[in-house]
Amino acid sequence: MPVDNSRLKGFYKLSVPERRAMLAEIAELSDEQVAAWENAELDEGTADRMIENVIGRYSLPIGVATNFIIDDEHYLIPFVVEEASVVAAASNMAKRCQAKGGFTSNNTDPVMIGQIQIVGCENPSDSRDAILAAKDELIQSCNDVDPILVKFGGGCKDVEVRIIETMSGQMVIVHILVDCRDAMGANAVNTMAETIAPQIESISGGTVILRIISNLAVHRLARVSATFTPEEMADTGTDATRGTEVINGVIQAYHFAAADPFRATTHNKGIMNAISPIAIACGQDWRAIESGAHSYCAYGREYGSMTHWEKDDDGNLVGSIEIPMAVGLVGGAIRIHPGAQANVALLGINSADQLAKCMAAAGLAQNLGALRALATVGIQAGHMKLHLRNMCASAGAEESEIEAVANKVRESGERITMAAVEAALNSVRGN
Repeated sequence: MPVDNSRLKGFYKLSVPERRAMLAEIAELSDEQVAAWENAELDEGTADRMIENVIGRYSLPIGVATNFIIDDEHYLIPFVVEEASVVAAASNMAKRCQAKGGFTSNNTDPVMIGQIQIVGCENPSDSRDAILAAKDELIQSCNDVDPILVKFGGGCKDVEVRIIETMSGQMVIVHILVDCRDAMGANAVNTMAETIAPQIESISGGTVILRIISNLAVHRLARVSATFTPEEMADTGTDATRGTEVINGVIQAYHFAAADPFRATTHNKGIMNAISPIAIACGQDWRAIESGAHSYCAYGREYGSMTHWEKDDDGNLVGSIEIPMAVGLVGGAIRIHPGAQANVALLGINSADQLAKCMAAAGLAQNLGALRALATVGIQAGHMKLHLRNMCASAGAEESEIEAVANKVRESGERITMAAVEAALNSVRGN
């Protein structure tokens, strides 16, 4: 179950062990789940079963985004990411929509597309019609492959056929639409597509080449929205006039991304700064999620923004996101990776739909964090403050010196640069 309260005041001030202990108590985690965070490395046996030619393991930090209320439930959301400011920005923006109830989701059913490519049809239109006439038979053949999926309400739901023009001539493309329930679905969809390929050849009179899932999951969409008042958007949290100025700046920044692919690419990268780290934390195929999200931004239009921002009649900022979200809690790395299991336990989720809405909400929050920074102080001010400790270490500061060097840079009031960090390090060391 989700946690009772995602507002963890002063959480960032705690030591790493203290944070683990707090989360373990809040989310009722087992000792084994906490140990999966503390002892972050996979054992070599598990790693060797996951991929080929294993030589070792590689670690990234796990951070926790707080303040998320989604559909009236609180969530603590794990991020696996190397970039400073991402977790802080998402948490900050999530807090700013709580006055209006947090985030609201309206996801579609978890339907994935399996594609079957047919070439060499004498009359592609006749082949298409013949396949559609055999739709019920093909759906039944697909569902005979996975009766357990059907038992839980999933399975093949429909068959579509397209004719496309290619450099090799016309091709007939069959889409099987499969409700994957709480699985990502690649194995189920691919198995169904391969199973019915001989039937497709017989019906169409052509030759089947590819039989593969599509990661452009246009039928499996995560949809999340949130409303931010001018007071919550202000620097101080009370100045509505200043908040309105910030909102206007955010909308102008969004209009830039919506109109220009060069800006949209960076705009959307920032959204995926939140979505991909959650996917990695929870053992998901983050490459498929990235690919589908970016492709959807150019589906039937010029590449543009993953999000939409506007003002409502009361002057509030209203944001929404709609992207494919092929995630699952059944199968994949989540079954064997202890860290992924612990992170899912922290989320308190029990369905792919819940994971999808958490990821989409985090993406929307992260996008607002970037747009708000760009429209006010600029993206570097907050990022460099949070990146400062890394810069101190890069400059050669020992662990015992890092905080002193960082404080000296902050107190100087100068722009945070490597030159300023090196000067502060020399000062701390009395050089």
